[in-house]
Amino acid sequence: MENSHAIELKGITKRFGKVVANDAVDLYLDRGVIMSLLGENGSGKTTLMNMLSGIYFPDEGQIFVDGKPVTIASPKDAFANGIGMIHQHFKLVDVFTAAENVALGLSDGSYDLKRVEDGIRGISDKYGFGIDPKKKIYSMSVSEKQTVEIIKVLYRGANVLILDEPTAVLTPQEIKRLFRILRAMRDDGKAIILITHKLNEVMEISDVVAVMRKGRHIRTVRTAETTPQALTEMMVGKAVSLNITRFDPVDPKPRLTVAGLTCRDSEGVKKLDNVGFIAYGGEILGIAGIAGSGQKELLETVAGLRRAEKGSIIYSPEGKPPEELVGKTPMQIRDAGVALAFVPEDRLGMGLVGAMGMTDNMMLRSWNKGRGVFVDRKTPEKLANQVLDFLEVVTPGIDYPVRKLSGGNVQKVLVGREIASSPSVLMSAYAVRGLDINTSYIIYNLMSGQKARGVAVIFVGEDLDVLLELCDRILVLCGGKVSGIVDARTATKEQIGLLMTKVGGKEEA
Repeated sequence: MENSHAIELKGITKRFGKVVANDAVDLYLDRGVIMSLLGENGSGKTTLMNMLSGIYFPDEGQIFVDGKPVTIASPKDAFANGIGMIHQHFKLVDVFTAAENVALGLSDGSYDLKRVEDGIRGISDKYGFGIDPKKKIYSMSVSEKQTVEIIKVLYRGANVLILDEPTAVLTPQEIKRLFRILRAMRDDGKAIILITHKLNEVMEISDVVAVMRKGRHIRTVRTAETTPQALTEMMVGKAVSLNITRFDPVDPKPRLTVAGLTCRDSEGVKKLDNVGFIAYGGEILGIAGIAGSGQKELLETVAGLRRAEKGSIIYSPEGKPPEELVGKTPMQIRDAGVALAFVPEDRLGMGLVGAMGMTDNMMLRSWNKGRGVFVDRKTPEKLANQVLDFLEVVTPGIDYPVRKLSGGNVQKVLVGREIASSPSVLMSAYAVRGLDINTSYIIYNLMSGQKARGVAVIFVGEDLDVLLELCDRILVLCGGKVSGIVDARTATKEQIGLLMTKVGGKEEA
């Protein structure tokens, strides 16, 4: 049908019990266009795309493909209509080759590997993928695995591609390569939707931006005619500051001196290999690296949650003699003034008790300091109210069980509690994972506020732009080793990206 849209959604509504995830959404996308789909956590963007890709089925509304109404009740239906989704967590069999993974589940039931290999080479030549069809998945980089996922949907004839947070685990160099491929597919007439939260990448790669808020489609704008600030205000529904205040360190003094730190996991695999650095009071030391490079293990070892095989961690609090942390219990380390705000996939797995409210969870930090049967409840209650107000925690009250809160609100309680404990060293990992942009910037500036108080802040993050804007120095991990420490004021994303893949220059102070 001439002049019809590649995809059009009309009145799409999806409910989960009493929750309306999508509310009468109207949205369309043309061929040869890259659309970024933006929205806060819980805005309904992923649910909407899951209906387009056949994972969910709409309660109301109609989907049109090339102007014709279609029923998409399964991923198979989506493929039949030329729609393919590349998920953030890859669905590949590690011991199979690229060709074997592509051949799995083909609609005609064939398993002609030679034909599949030839098809992969044809797609690779067309879009510049550079993938060896016979290469095993377990020997591929993250970027190569993602490429195989893209090839899978292209091989099945997809003309509409949906990518969920495609740059989350890529280096800057890999992101540039991905964007080059996406542009080649767009120029070939593909319609592409990116679910993302990185505004700088939205501005770079997309032609149009569709904004979701509270389950509704607010507006679609041309990227060239908008700004990150305007997009943020559309997402949040109010004016939001996107500025991070970075103070210059004043009289920085060593707070944490790590030397030769080595540890292994339960299977004997070395996760940290001779790691050394100094974290200073009054500075933010960023930690960068490809996922699984040792970031988690480093913070857990410093916090006493993981045993060090060798090495030392010397803590030097203000006005007190230095002390060795290796061998101390997590509670002893925490009581000394070293706090860890680590946000795992299970947010209730890092010291929050789900059945307790905010006040009682605040009390967990001081419970062991109570004398006799008398426990101070006023101070934790005051802290709970401060966290509730400042981080805008959505809860019926400070004594409402935290397990009944949304994941993002549980995360605010977790991060807020560690900051409220007034540590000398504050270690934070993935503190804004899954949070909306407004709250993310509140937390970034909270970290800067801790630094201004003389706290040594160690910040593990996934967004290199944020690390460069927030931190004073950035330590880069690669395969459990320190591949470099750079000055965040002068370093570039490309320089850090090279260090993340062990191709870099010499270490700087």
